[in-house]
Amino acid sequence: MATIRDVAAKAGVSTATVSRIINNKGQATPETVARVNAIIKELGYKPNVVARSLTSRKSNTIALLVPTISNPFFPELARGAEDLANAYGLNIFLCNTDDERGKVTNYLQSLKERYVDGIIINSLNLNNEDIEDLHSNGIPSITLDRAFATHEFSSITVKHREGARLATKHLIDVGCKRIGIIRGPEDDFTAVQRMWGYRDCVKDFDWFNQSWIALGDFSVKSGYLCMKELFQRHPDIDGVFASNDLMAIGLLKAAHEWGRKVPDELAIVGFDGIDMTQYTYPPISTIRQPIYEMGKMAMEELIRLINEPNSDPSKVELDVDLILRESSMR
Repeated sequence: MATIRDVAAKAGVSTATVSRIINNKGQATPETVARVNAIIKELGYKPNVVARSLTSRKSNTIALLVPTISNPFFPELARGAEDLANAYGLNIFLCNTDDERGKVTNYLQSLKERYVDGIIINSLNLNNEDIEDLHSNGIPSITLDRAFATHEFSSITVKHREGARLATKHLIDVGCKRIGIIRGPEDDFTAVQRMWGYRDCVKDFDWFNQSWIALGDFSVKSGYLCMKELFQRHPDIDGVFASNDLMAIGLLKAAHEWGRKVPDELAIVGFDGIDMTQYTYPPISTIRQPIYEMGKMAMEELIRLINEPNSDPSKVELDVDLILRESSMR
């Protein structure tokens, strides 16, 4: 593999001259520039991206922090961001944090050292000090969906509470009389909002109490286990709102094992709108978030912040849609 020294030797110039030409800095005659560029092409020399970023404090790289890549929601989100980044000649550095505070802090420190140009963050384990530290180091960021939005920087989220109301009201409208919820983690902003949307619709029914709320963790397995828990507590349950689609898929299996026909004996609505919900049996009704568009919008906002570092932040709350399928259509 050719090095900068190989290019300099063949061109008859110093390595410093080659470096200046590569980075468009300093003076060199047009003839020298043409000769060096021709030799770079001839030798197939690739400048060291890390070294260039250390010099310029720019890397043409955007980092995306997500809690997991096992949930199809997040790869779709990443694809929206990546497609736009590629159009601008930017690279994506994907960081899977597993929603662990230690991993989040390690990634943030590493990304500062690599001089990434900006960061899109979707994580529960984030605080104001983290974002302020990034911006004080000249790294703009935007928080997305699950990350809290109660800070002064840019953020994109959706109307989680309103979406949960749509789901629960639909279950009431199709005739469900006893409706439970499989909610997400207690410290998750989106899970809390979705739980309150459910409560808005059922809190005045005389049958409702806390026992109709099962605590999940957004995984397929927790949907399965929580549904069995709800069956044991309330054999008369006939409707369930699952706070994400993966848990809705898990509860389908529990319903089958319990001998409950979906939707005739148990109507189900999920939340997110991942493609997988179209291919279950039966297909699952869901509250659709504009997942791909959110990733793209986040990248658009980050590029704006990079190009206009003194501009005001943008806070966006997007609408959601109720997608009706067989799991709830009695």
